[in-house]
Amino acid sequence: GLVVDGRTLNIIFQGGLEKKFLALTKHCRSVLCCRSTPLQKSMVVKLIRRQLKVMTLSIGDGANDVSMIQAADVGIGISGQEGMQAVMASDFAISRFKHLKKLLLVHGHWCYARLAKMVIYFFYKNVSYVNLLFWYQFFCGFSGSTMIDYWQMIFFNLFFTSLPPLLFGVLDRHVSAETLLVLPELYKNGQ
Repeated sequence: GLVVDGRTLNIIFQGGLEKKFLALTKHCRSVLCCRSTPLQKSMVVKLIRRQLKVMTLSIGDGANDVSMIQAADVGIGISGQEGMQAVMASDFAISRFKHLKKLLLVHGHWCYARLAKMVIYFFYKNVSYVNLLFWYQFFCGFSGSTMIDYWQMIFFNLFFTSLPPLLFGVLDRHVSAETLLVLPELYKNGQ
């Protein structure tokens, strides 16, 4: 592991040692930045995003973490004794740090699987509708007339094609939460 304090980060950023710092951190399993300013925290996140071209996640619990949370791709705010500034600036909010594992491994996996299925469903729905209009144009001699009335199209989208997204969003859990917590490597399945 590597522990870096705020003064060391100041020397790294002002001295142009970012590439050497990243080369060193690649050899460590964990890197901890302590006693750093909010600007330094956000600069570390931006450095990692820019140089390594990876997705970043920042977790914070106070006002001093807001710039770091906003600089990351995904920000998680922990509501606590330091106030609600981090929660208000974040993408997701949790009440305790121990809920992070369930948020990432369970709800993250379910959300990814649901979104993948819903993208396929929306392609199917739109292709079937466009296919219907395409073949109707052969029947009507490419006059540009519509086969379906405007109100029928609104009700088609509202009633008939809105039920599957709602059901998938609420009920689809192809792997149980207990299994996902026991086997965290399932998180990489969709990637």
